[in-house]
Amino acid sequence: MRIGERERLVTRVRQIRRIGADPASDPRVSDRPQLVALEERIAHLEKLLEGLQDSVHRESERQGGRIAELETRIQPAALGGAMSRDARERGL
Repeated sequence: MRIGERERLVTRVRQIRRIGADPASDPRVSDRPQLVALEERIAHLEKLLEGLQDSVHRESERQGGRIAELETRIQPAALGGAMSRDARERGL
């Protein structure tokens, strides 16, 4: 460790000890209410995001089911059967 680095380290330790002796001078203490408010806001936003993700997942599952049902209904065999039933019902 060079002399300049050592002096900076000693200066930094002294600053930390001074701040530790006087909690009011610690900038982190004065920002604590803002920090708590931000943490609460982030927690709220996380809950909203989880709700949105759940909603999107449910809608995706619902749409996927509808698409699968439509695909089975337009298969040639199913479509032919439906057309023949329709023709019988109409008397054609």
